[in-house]
Order: sequence, then structure tokens, then C-alpha cells
Amino acid sequence: MWLCDSSIGRKVVMSVTGIALVLFLTFHASMNVVALFSAEGYNMICEFLGSNWYAVAATLALAALVIIHIIYAFWLTIQNRAARGSERYAVVDKPKTVEWASQNMLVLGIIVVLGLGLHLFNFWAKMQLPELMHNMGAVVDTTYAADGVYHITNTFSNPVYVVLYLIWLAALWFHLTHGFWSSMQSLGWNNKIWINRWKCISNIYSTIVVICFALVVVVFYVQSLCGASC
Repeated sequence: MWLCDSSIGRKVVMSVTGIALVLFLTFHASMNVVALFSAEGYNMICEFLGSNWYAVAATLALAALVIIHIIYAFWLTIQNRAARGSERYAVVDKPKTVEWASQNMLVLGIIVVLGLGLHLFNFWAKMQLPELMHNMGAVVDTTYAADGVYHITNTFSNPVYVVLYLIWLAALWFHLTHGFWSSMQSLGWNNKIWINRWKCISNIYSTIVVICFALVVVVFYVQSLCGASC
């Protein structure tokens, strides 16, 4: 199958899964911003996205996309290094046209995956997972399972988590700014006019999404400081 056997096919898979994850990030960022304006509204969304069949199906689909994206990322990296052979050890100047993010996509991706693991630990494991276990008959405490604001407040009152999340979001920004337009290039939008447009769109989009996530982190941390000082 050409999606697996050819370099172009593997890049297409990377691009399609990447774009799908970008759409999820758009939804997730929009959802998180609600917490800044209405705790009740945010918790209603969390309750809607609990252990319902559609939320579970979406979670499984998202997990599959992430796994495929990671596998193909490593696959392409290994392929590219093998193609360069001993040349990768040569000390050469990097072309000015090559972005820093492009040279470090694998490292940035690893940081993003580690941050995802931290995010799952702080939120999914304390929200949807207990509900799933409860529905399967396990005896678990689901008191705060749908209380997203409670978990946001607890997580971002800890300065260690605040720093780790901001580092994660910085890596995500670099990963997105390159990955977004690179995906479009792999899918054929690679003429001089459109590739420059996609680079501009990538920068704007990535900045908006990351700011939305970062605002939640910073605002809730500041609120915890104000609460502690009162």
C-alpha cells in the first residue's frame, strides 16, 4: 500500500492525522476559554463530554490519530537519517531558509507527547476515566468527575505544573507553526503563493490556540495567588 511503502504516502498520513489533531486542538482551546468566563458553562461541557458513547468514541479515535502520527513521525525520521547516511555527521552550516522548528520537529514532538501524558494524568484520569470505571461497576469516587473547574483550579494552583504546561505550550507552538504549513505542502499546496499564505496562517492560528491554552493556565494560577493572599 502506497501510504506505507512510499515516502510521499507516509507524509500524506502524517499530514492528514496532523490536520485532524489541529482541528481537535481548535475545539479543545475553544472549550477551555469558556472556563475563563463561566465555571457553570465549562462544567456543563465537561458533563456533556463525560463517559457518553460519543465522547468515548471520540477519545478512542483521537488516541488512534495520536498513535499513528507518532509512529509515522519516527518512521519518517529514521528513513530520512538512513537516506543521509554518514552525511548527517558532517559539520555543515544550516541553510538560512531552514527553520529551527523544522530541524527539531522530533524533539518538539517528544515534548508535546510528554506534555500530553501529563495532561491525561491531571484531567482525563480524574474525569472521564473514573466515570468509565463507575459505569463498568467499579467502586470509584465520581464526585468531581464532571467538575472541570475544580481540576483546573487544583492543577494550576501548583507553580510546578504551571511551568511544565507553559514549556509544553511553547513546544506545541513551534511544532504547530511548522507542522501546519508543512502538512499543506505535503498535500500539494506547495506553490510559491499559497505556501507563503499557509505559513502566515500557521503562525496566526498557532499563536491564537496556544494563547487560549496559556491564558487558562496563567489566569487560574493568578487567581490561586489572589485567593491565598486574601
